[in-house]
Amino acid sequence: MIILPAIDIRDGKCVRLLQGDYSKETIYADSPAAQALEWEKGGAEYIHLVDLDGARAGHPVNLEAVRDICSKVSVPCEIGGGVRTVEDAVKLFSIGISRVILGTIACQDSTIVSRMIDKFGAEKVVLGIDARNGKVAVKGWLESTDHDAMELAASFAAKGVVRIIYTDIATDGMLSGPNYASISTLCEIIPSCNIIASGGISSQEDVLKLTYLNKKNLEGAILGKSLYEGRIKLPELIAALKN
Repeated sequence: MIILPAIDIRDGKCVRLLQGDYSKETIYADSPAAQALEWEKGGAEYIHLVDLDGARAGHPVNLEAVRDICSKVSVPCEIGGGVRTVEDAVKLFSIGISRVILGTIACQDSTIVSRMIDKFGAEKVVLGIDARNGKVAVKGWLESTDHDAMELAASFAAKGVVRIIYTDIATDGMLSGPNYASISTLCEIIPSCNIIASGGISSQEDVLKLTYLNKKNLEGAILGKSLYEGRIKLPELIAALKN
């Protein structure tokens, strides 16, 4: 299982929101690039970036911070938040991003996912599903939809998506443990997709319990607050997973 430390960027700084609430922000670092280097030194194989301003604006905003991160670390970085067009993706790839994550736009225009896969390849395009009570939320989690999260995932798997990040909003930032049932179900209904779990991971034991689900397509887990608050030590966790 790959561990992806999360760097959420707002106003050029590394922050965390509680359940996606923009009014409940904690600033963890003034320099996202310096934080990315810390995660790389700790053994991170991949870094997960979120442009929080971009998610609200509907287009990438923190491009300079993202460029700085990609120029300083040697591990690949993926990014979500405001990626709506092929042009957005081209811009992000040009500054060093390895994968783009499509969330809101997938609900608004399902054809954009297929177009991006055709242009960039399936490995470059990730579907981000953020669920609240089983329904997909969009626009930085500010709006809920009627889309069933599992049905949406299955429909895009049939269209060529090979990787999905699943975030349970109710658990995000709460350090209450991930939604094991939903993650397990998602792995089962779309065995052709690699699944990355996000939200609620509070301890090394939480991550190990994900591995105990014994789902071959559960590829990784995104960690945020638990790393920033020292509840999980990245080198120790990576060592435990290897053992």
